Amino acid sequence: MTDTPLADALRTFAAAHPLRMHMPGHKGKFLPLAELSAAAPLDFTELPPTGDLFGTGGPIRAAEDLWAAAFRAEHCLFLTGGTTQGMLAAFALACRPGEAVLIDRGCHRCVYNALALMDLHPHYLCRPWLEEEALFGPISPQAVDKYLTCHPEIKTVCITSPTYYGICSDVPAIAAAVHAHHALLLVDGAHGAHLPFLGDWDLSAADAAVVSAHKTLPAPGQSALLFSSTFPFGEMQKAAALFGSSSPSYLMMAALDAARAWMEDEGQQALSAAAEQAAFLRRRFPALTGPGLKLDPLRLAIRCSDGFDAQEKLEALGVYPEMADRRHLVFICTAADAPEDFYRLSAALAQVLRGQPSGPLPPLPPPPEPQVVLPPRAARFAGKKSIPLARAAGEIAGEQAAPYPPGVPVLAPGERITKKTIAYLTQIGYNMEKDMDVVLF
Repeated sequence: MTDTPLADALRTFAAAHPLRMHMPGHKGKFLPLAELSAAAPLDFTELPPTGDLFGTGGPIRAAEDLWAAAFRAEHCLFLTGGTTQGMLAAFALACRPGEAVLIDRGCHRCVYNALALMDLHPHYLCRPWLEEEALFGPISPQAVDKYLTCHPEIKTVCITSPTYYGICSDVPAIAAAVHAHHALLLVDGAHGAHLPFLGDWDLSAADAAVVSAHKTLPAPGQSALLFSSTFPFGEMQKAAALFGSSSPSYLMMAALDAARAWMEDEGQQALSAAAEQAAFLRRRFPALTGPGLKLDPLRLAIRCSDGFDAQEKLEALGVYPEMADRRHLVFICTAADAPEDFYRLSAALAQVLRGQPSGPLPPLPPPPEPQVVLPPRAARFAGKKSIPLARAAGEIAGEQAAPYPPGVPVLAPGERITKKTIAYLTQIGYNMEKDMDVVLF
């Protein structure tokens, strides 16, 4: 395996059997859950031999530099609070309270939380609706350029690429359009941590990009990475510290170090093999292949007449997809998936999809465009009452209505709840018995 500076430093220090009169409380001896105890000796706190995530130099910085090189970025910062922490940090780097920002309407709910926390005023960039696929397509660089020409006050743009369904936008072209207007591009690349190991470095064109290692790489939950070649590393640390723990997990950071090393060795071959298997399944089943679309090679989005019913049948067979909606099943394929896993998935899909309609399916409409009434911060922190969403037409949302996954809000704080919105949420299978916080006046 290639260099793992942080993991090596933790192993070496643990092997010296220091008297650990500091946190964490297990002292490196055991954890009550036996399966986790083997990792306990490497779970340290900030000490001279282990380094400090928000300090200078040391083995953590060395491990981050190796990640930056793998991503073709100037800087990398480890995150132990997931892409959520990274996107909040990215907005703190790029924006000042009260500024206008251009937001991909398909952004994850953490971006909408950033709007409220920083009192930012969103302009929404709507994606083209692909009627045959019943999905939103990629962001157009031309659309970004046109919007910024009409709104020169906007100096920050945020998009998502790849999407939950694996649709990638042309990040370098969008970055060029954004930079031509002297603005900054932030990219939520949560689902794209594996792409550089397939030779795709598009995300490095952004001014700040965040990826979730745990979604597509062999890394534990909440482990993520913030990349930038625009912002100084010290500023990245300060921004991430606003939203992250002052006691970050050394196990998660060591896992990030090891995941990168493994991917640079045997992981790349395993990832390429998994991409080939996913491509075979796309040819065998009615998958999103999208002529003219750039797709994540490891994301398998299967079209079907009723995704929720198909999900239930798959789970009865012990096969659990990442998500389902009315028209799709989504599977995340990674370097951890062996040929026998793909064979099992193929057999289950063949059984569950047998007898599906072969002709065109009834069209599904896109979600209705939002009616923004209040700024996100004013709505999020206003006085509220809770009423059933089904009876909330005419009210102003005080919270998000964001089916999860994918966690993309259909309603965001400050937007009018309309009959069309309620009908759409009903159509996509959202829980309409759920109460909704609405703004009091």
